Amino acid sequence: MAAILLCNASSASAFLARTSSLKTSLPLPLKPSVFPIRRSSSASPRIYALSSNDIKVGTNIEVDGAPWRVLEFLHVKPGKGAAFVRTKIRNYVTGNTVEKTFRAGSSLEEANVYKEVKQFTYKDGSQFVFMDLNTYEEIRLNAADVGDRTKWLKEGMDCIVLFWNGKVIDFEVPITIQLTVVDVDPGLKGDTAQGGSKPATLETGAVVNVPLFINVGDSIVIDTRTGQYTSRA
Repeated sequence: MAAILLCNASSASAFLARTSSLKTSLPLPLKPSVFPIRRSSSASPRIYALSSNDIKVGTNIEVDGAPWRVLEFLHVKPGKGAAFVRTKIRNYVTGNTVEKTFRAGSSLEEANVYKEVKQFTYKDGSQFVFMDLNTYEEIRLNAADVGDRTKWLKEGMDCIVLFWNGKVIDFEVPITIQLTVVDVDPGLKGDTAQGGSKPATLETGAVVNVPLFINVGDSIVIDTRTGQYTSRA
């Protein structure tokens, strides 16, 4: 009986040794991923509660059921009466600019305005076609929506399209762009020392003043906010 017990104890020890060896040979569990989840750009952004005290230039607010962008603001604390915020805001949809006053600390609704990069691909009649290079979905804007910015649009240019509640309300061209001069009077010798300028026609049809040393075929950089020449490309 003692021999049998000894044999079983020995077998148990061997079994435990094999089990321990097998356990150490198994792969360790993987650590949780630390990479953020990429979310679809089409997902609606979260709307945060705003106070008039949060207003600053560029804030998007919803007033009377329409999206507005704050262009200017001033916090006023009069000697008598309640403090208030005086603003100048622009309607994204109509383009109208108005002045509006908000009582200090009053609650506001943030406008659900978000941006996506789209490429201007071509003009189809009176419509300007922008494409999402990931989905190949097209967005069309009428000439009235593009307005004076058509003079900066070049095929293949990436632009920022603005959406409000899933609808296109505006778009933005890049702040600086490179365009080629297609027509300009040749500069005269010695003119560069005078620091003068001359009008030049660009490939998009825009006309800007350039230094006298700029010639046809030159690629130049334009600031679209001011419409002015900044440098050679």
